[in-house]
Amino acid sequence: MPWNWKQDGWPHFTYDAAALEVLERRFLVSSGEMIGAVRHVGAGDRELLRIELITDEAVKTSEIEGEMLDRLSVQSSLRRQLGLDAEARAVRPQERGIAEMMIDVYESWNAPLDHDTFFRWHRMLMAGNTHIGTVGAYRTHDDAMQIVSGRHDRLVVHFEAPPSRDVPGQMDAFIAWFGRSAPDGTASLPALTRAGIGHLYFESIHPFEDGNGRIGRALVEKSLAQNLERPSLLALAYTIERNRKAYYEYLERNQRTLDITGWLVYFAETLIEAQRTTLARVSFFIEKARFYDCFRSQFNERQEKAVARMFRAGPEGFKGGLSAENYIAITRTSRATATRDLQDLTAKGAFLRTGERRHTRYTLNLTPFQNEGNGSA
Repeated sequence: MPWNWKQDGWPHFTYDAAALEVLERRFLVSSGEMIGAVRHVGAGDRELLRIELITDEAVKTSEIEGEMLDRLSVQSSLRRQLGLDAEARAVRPQERGIAEMMIDVYESWNAPLDHDTFFRWHRMLMAGNTHIGTVGAYRTHDDAMQIVSGRHDRLVVHFEAPPSRDVPGQMDAFIAWFGRSAPDGTASLPALTRAGIGHLYFESIHPFEDGNGRIGRALVEKSLAQNLERPSLLALAYTIERNRKAYYEYLERNQRTLDITGWLVYFAETLIEAQRTTLARVSFFIEKARFYDCFRSQFNERQEKAVARMFRAGPEGFKGGLSAENYIAITRTSRATATRDLQDLTAKGAFLRTGERRHTRYTLNLTPFQNEGNGSA
């Protein structure tokens, strides 16, 4: 079967809209729940929540491509971009670049999509990059743009994109489609359908030498934000990264056909899962704020450091629970002091204890702060 862009009818995809109706409705209902949850975050904390969510997505979207970034450096760069106080720490060009791109996506969601948008994102994303020849413009090399795996002498070609000479015309058509499919366009599409088609369509053109995956996921955020009339801040990269194999398998399978119902159902379900993950992170942020309000000034410096480290682990928690050895490593204290500190945290109700002796583990006790009233922002 030839690649999708070589088939008659490209780029007119076909799909069963009825297969997506329930998913589209579920997404809109969950979007309402998200808006309601954010309203429970105090006005002063909303910027902090936004930074937390954008940081998570920036780090994960890079991790999918095999690039490991320092989370605190990305967060520091985001704070600077937003004009907030940031600690003085070294920030590598790629960390600054992904932060700039994520903020640009967030703040310009309602602006029309054009070539300059893509070029701007690419320049930001490729900051400090020296291994590609063209930055801030579409690829121009004569070599085939292929997605491959395996040893150099036994390569498996998963996809081959249109030749570079065709990219400007392909991107003209893509940008025109994106405008037509917008909520105020002449052929508007529901949120999940538009985001799913847009992502597959863009990745099939693969217009840049590098960065196509990260830009393609940024494009999903822009698409959803336009349909929802506000940034979605979905944990898409986090959700994809947890099952990267399925993501690439669906992409590869659907880059050989123009009937993409299977892809759209998969991607819609992925977006809904990302929505649930984001909602859980918003709830965790609220619980964290309530936790600190409850225990304000009750911890010593060592305990503060350990608690902060556990919160950085996110909703999934500190892997395996916190042990006395973990506490000693984090706080650089003695075993006797660690024992007293942990007993104190448990007695105060900040930690929950499970197990005995060397199997003793501690977790944050967030139960009292879950669904605690409705509050108002």
